[in-house]
Amino acid sequence: MMLETSNQGYKEPTGKKLEINNLKKPNLLRELYPYSEIPKVIFDNKIVPLDPPKNFWITDTTFRDGQQARPPYSVKEITDLYKMMHRLGGPKGIIRQCEFFLYSDKDKEAVKSCQALGYKFPEVTGWIRAVPKDFELVKAAGLKETGILTSVSDYHIYLKLGWDRKKAAEKYMEVIDVAIKAEVIPRCHFEDITRADIYGFVIPFAQMLMDKQQESGIPIKIRLCDTMGYGVSYPGAALPRSIPKLVNVFVNEAKVPKEQLEIHTHNDFHKYLVNASSAWLYGCAVANGALLGYGERTGNTPVEGLCIEYASLKGSTNGMDLSVITEIGDYYREEIGEHIPKNFPFVGEDFNVTRAGIHADGTIKNEEIYNIFDTNKLLNRPLGVGITDKSGTAGVTLWIDNYFNLKDDKKIDKYDPKVKAIHHEIIKEYEQGRTTSISNHEMLKLVNKHMPDL
Repeated sequence: MMLETSNQGYKEPTGKKLEINNLKKPNLLRELYPYSEIPKVIFDNKIVPLDPPKNFWITDTTFRDGQQARPPYSVKEITDLYKMMHRLGGPKGIIRQCEFFLYSDKDKEAVKSCQALGYKFPEVTGWIRAVPKDFELVKAAGLKETGILTSVSDYHIYLKLGWDRKKAAEKYMEVIDVAIKAEVIPRCHFEDITRADIYGFVIPFAQMLMDKQQESGIPIKIRLCDTMGYGVSYPGAALPRSIPKLVNVFVNEAKVPKEQLEIHTHNDFHKYLVNASSAWLYGCAVANGALLGYGERTGNTPVEGLCIEYASLKGSTNGMDLSVITEIGDYYREEIGEHIPKNFPFVGEDFNVTRAGIHADGTIKNEEIYNIFDTNKLLNRPLGVGITDKSGTAGVTLWIDNYFNLKDDKKIDKYDPKVKAIHHEIIKEYEQGRTTSISNHEMLKLVNKHMPDL
């Protein structure tokens, strides 16, 4: 689809100050968001170049947005997970910050508990509404930085808040001024940016923030919040849905330093990780996520996924301890009692488990054939095998080798009659109507029966 409206077409940066276009009625971008139809991707066929920052990193919202889609964490759970993120991010602070709610007594206790650990990384930061009295919570917590909700789409400004664009900018500035006066870094959350008028409100407001930064000497950060998951990474896609162009106009038109620009994505359209990593590539230094992807509705970018993506793009873990990812998954299952889909990447029980006999046969010859990387070395997760009627003798052999840690010449031969006998008993189970996998306990009984020497 070609571009239908000129006001959202990408414009070469001029560096000129833009004025807020203070409409009397909201522009709901109906050519993109008809509501009664699937949202449309419009292309202007303009390409912006890759422009990655020299350094980029991760921030966390597990204890803020991550608590908006699940039962609240206890103070102990928050503290335990915070400790694990500290270890996961490593001494260089690849996981740089964690943001917290500040409203309830439990929120405040959790902040104090994590602050008491004295970690440099992740830094404890807050989140408040754009209301001056909320800033008292930030001061009481002794925070050096806080997020501030500064919604930028007309859906939020006109339909939710009942303001116009000019009044929204004025109200937001009131809270930002309070933060600056207290020498607290404001992190402005540009809520619903992928449904906003980029040149009519977003960039003029961002330019106002950069002027305020120059005047005060206090850094002002901006978080690009793809609140509804509408962002796309396609080359040539038009604003406001294009993640590459959003980052580009903030860096080159609004002159926001890359290290002060952050992306926050949601998964409504299965795009949260690709959008976050694309933002890195086009100049945004910071990607925000939550452990295991928890977050409002379909969730936020998984922090553990960002860690793997970081290592892939950087070519190095840069001090991260990726094995902590496995500990985090186990903690959610065993301590919190959370159900994690078995096929969830990196932490699901079956993420590196094969059940297909043909895959098991290849794995016996060389595990690299069907394992994404050395999961045992990097995640402390050995390659696994699940036994069903599709596993074949190769699957049975691989299960025995893995369970008993048999190496080299001690490995079992898939043509061993004892293996065939075990496989025969398994097939009989399914011929009699079984539909579930064979458990490890059942496999041990079969091995004890047919291969007692093991």
